[in-house]
Amino acid sequence: MALAGITTGTKAPDFELKNQHGETVKLSDFRGEKNVVLLFYPFAFTGVCTGELCALRDELPKFVNDDVQLLAVSNDSPFSLRVFAEQEGLEYPLLSDFWPHGETSRAYGVFDEEKGCAVRGTFVIDKEGVVRWTVVNGLPDARDLNEYVTALETL
Repeated sequence: MALAGITTGTKAPDFELKNQHGETVKLSDFRGEKNVVLLFYPFAFTGVCTGELCALRDELPKFVNDDVQLLAVSNDSPFSLRVFAEQEGLEYPLLSDFWPHGETSRAYGVFDEEKGCAVRGTFVIDKEGVVRWTVVNGLPDARDLNEYVTALETL
């Protein structure tokens, strides 16, 4: 499975996705305002994903503040994301790349065609909309949140 992810220094593809409350969120809305931590994950309610998203919840002030916005994207429907967010106490945007299925995940090169879901891709995007740091992990491999914090500190 070779994925051609977006590389650092390139413009992040804009997208428009619904969050767990059915509201539209556009990446370009944050341009000039906030750095964005864009996190793709395979599926809500799965072990590694739940662990990662709850770890972010527990460190939320580092990822949602006056300077930074966390956006988590999966290929789940907005309805399942809402239940997942309520169950786990996730108050940051969970975005649904459900239909057209995986369109945003494909734009970022993190969609696994065989499994029908995004792999664990993370992109730190600066206020100008440029990707400044990225990591793509395989489905079973959790990410290290400290790497995001370090990347954000360099912006």
